[in-house]
Amino acid sequence: MNIRQQFLQYNAQTSPAPLLLEVAQAEGVYITDTSGKQYIDLISGISVCNMGHGNQAVLDAIAAQSRRYMHTMVYGEFVQTPQTAFATALVDHLPEKLNCVYFTNSGSEATEGAMKLAKRVTARSKFISFNNSYHGSTQGALSIMGSEYFRNAFRPLLPEVYHFNYNDDEVLYSIDHNTAAVVVEMVQAESGVHPADPVWMMALKERCETAGALLIADEIQTGFGRTGTLFAFEQYGITPDILLLGKALGSGLPLGAFIASKDLMDTLSAQPVLGHITTFGGNPVCCAAGLAGFQELSNKQVINSITHKQELFRTLLTHPRILAFRFAGLMMAIQFENESFNQKIIQSCLHRGLITDWFLFAPDCLRIAPPLIISDEDIRSACRIILESIDEVIR
Repeated sequence: MNIRQQFLQYNAQTSPAPLLLEVAQAEGVYITDTSGKQYIDLISGISVCNMGHGNQAVLDAIAAQSRRYMHTMVYGEFVQTPQTAFATALVDHLPEKLNCVYFTNSGSEATEGAMKLAKRVTARSKFISFNNSYHGSTQGALSIMGSEYFRNAFRPLLPEVYHFNYNDDEVLYSIDHNTAAVVVEMVQAESGVHPADPVWMMALKERCETAGALLIADEIQTGFGRTGTLFAFEQYGITPDILLLGKALGSGLPLGAFIASKDLMDTLSAQPVLGHITTFGGNPVCCAAGLAGFQELSNKQVINSITHKQELFRTLLTHPRILAFRFAGLMMAIQFENESFNQKIIQSCLHRGLITDWFLFAPDCLRIAPPLIISDEDIRSACRIILESIDEVIR
């Protein structure tokens, strides 16, 4: 039995048609398979590897911390320098009221923790989220996911969860004194990259304040420079009550976080004690890696180049078969006529040495979310491959 057969037999599968790319090495914006073929990675592990694969500072931090200690005790019990250093660095780059970090293993777990915090603080149980939103696959996160197709097979889920259309004012009339929180993405990613309307987002925040509900901003995909600022909420003139982070947070290692004020977060420490607990969340090696990647992102001024790179993609990717091109920094969606057409282009790109993908709720859209360090030369090469793939499919 070869490695592919073993993968299909012994690894739990998430779809009937995995890409089956056998990875041998990843460095910078490139992934190399076991045959030696090199690919431009245009999705960066779904917005995880913002500073590229195998960043040397991250590798050095992992090596150094692993020699000191790895797991020692469940999160929150021992004073572990990597956790505290990373939490401090994050808080230093956030508004004053977002001053307390709870590290988790993933973005989904950050969502779960934030939902518990909202219920604990408000003593309410009603949640509002949006159609075509994605916040994770665990049961609480799934309950607020904006797709009945994905929810239905796992019902019953959490009660008192209500979904509204994104950027629609109807939601404002449903935020009331029973609402614990509204969970919203600044840019709705899996619907095919739809940014929030700034006026709507401001109204959403104001209505939450009036009703005493918390606004939870899901920046699991948009955080760490992806949209052209460190966090996307900075572009909307608001500060959320709780911020969700994941994906790029760990610089390639598993790490998530929810961040709030210390006053809010302290409610999880008593009545009951251990109101929220995790064994591996905030793993010291993951935090060391995340901090190193965060420092690289800050020190190298990568974020300042995002608008230029966005415009280069936008300028180069013009074709009669592209129906729409939506973007928020280096999170982009190219919309085609249907899912089948898009899948053929994805496969053609893979054959030509380019890794791309589709969106969970927009299978007719091609995903572009490369490492933020991608060069102009690699952008030009990637765009050429996409255009050649379109031409190949329509021939």
